[in-house]
Amino acid sequence: MEFNLEEKYVEYGKKVRDFAQKEFTRALIEKCDNDEHYPEELRVKTYNEGIMDFTDPWKVLIGIEELCSVDESLGVAATTPYFGVEVLMLFGSDYIKEKYLAEVSKGKAIMGLAVTEPGGGSDVAGLTTTATPDGTHYLMNGGKMFITNGTIADYFVLLARTSNEEKRHHGLSCFLVESSWEGFTANKLKGKMGVRATDTAELILSNVKVPKENLIGEEGKGFNYIMTFFNISRIYVAAQGLGVAKGAINKAMEIVKAKGPGYASQESIQFAISEMATRLEAARLLTYKAATFLFNFNPNPTLTSMAKYYAAETAVFCTEKALEITGLEGLNSQLERFLRDAKILEIWEGTSEIEKLVVARNLLKEGKVS
Repeated sequence: MEFNLEEKYVEYGKKVRDFAQKEFTRALIEKCDNDEHYPEELRVKTYNEGIMDFTDPWKVLIGIEELCSVDESLGVAATTPYFGVEVLMLFGSDYIKEKYLAEVSKGKAIMGLAVTEPGGGSDVAGLTTTATPDGTHYLMNGGKMFITNGTIADYFVLLARTSNEEKRHHGLSCFLVESSWEGFTANKLKGKMGVRATDTAELILSNVKVPKENLIGEEGKGFNYIMTFFNISRIYVAAQGLGVAKGAINKAMEIVKAKGPGYASQESIQFAISEMATRLEAARLLTYKAATFLFNFNPNPTLTSMAKYYAAETAVFCTEKALEITGLEGLNSQLERFLRDAKILEIWEGTSEIEKLVVARNLLKEGKVS
């Protein structure tokens, strides 16, 4: 069993880390956090310099970790323009791939994924947005909430109800929706706790006419498509958690060492650093194991959910512990923002509670642990 990354991935990680340390300036970080500003210029630069290589999922995972270790908010903002492309790649028609996916791949358009609704996010099968056949189109009505890239995305992978079935998830379908279409409205959400450089919005759909050729895959299979996507995206959220935890530990050690050898030699401080580093290592091993299954086209939903919730909780644990051991110096450093940014990891792409339910139900179904 090999635990070392191939040299090409080590070099790639260094390239991304160097980029983030250069481009994620304190001035840019503070501006985007204070103004809740999406850094379009950073997105363009990230694309032009080939920082995110979506031809290799391992590079995506490593790249996300390195970006988020410098600043999660900017790191996520630099990578989410491609949010949802996996659905198009796996299930989209040739028409959709040629018209929409190609534009996103060239950096000319921004993607978004619209699933969560005002009435709830965890109960995907309970969504109420409808898409009703009407001649050559579907008429779409309803609303979405907390949608990443909501006011800046050109295209959305949107999940809507096309029929009412006894099993609710059987009546859902995915569509490619353009934000420029009549009846589509996006309202930016402000005052977020963290990841303020990302764009988050409420979407309102009022008789939006969606051409039938913009149906993704088969009607009624949308729930399965979105769950497949979550098995992919949850690995990348875990990578965000690894980055935040690593960044918090490194910053905490920098502050602790600056306080002098007397402070750094205290057992309580050393215990805290040991606990943080151990949890990070455990979270990374779990994430990489889950990623190995996924990237070899043999996803293991149990491991994926384990990795997502554990890495997210590790990020929160490490940022909290880092603030505890650094005191006023930590509170006045980027660690305060690290903690605010970390909390979302326990929520998006499935809350920690949902992930734990997935793990338990799968284990109970199997009747044993391996």
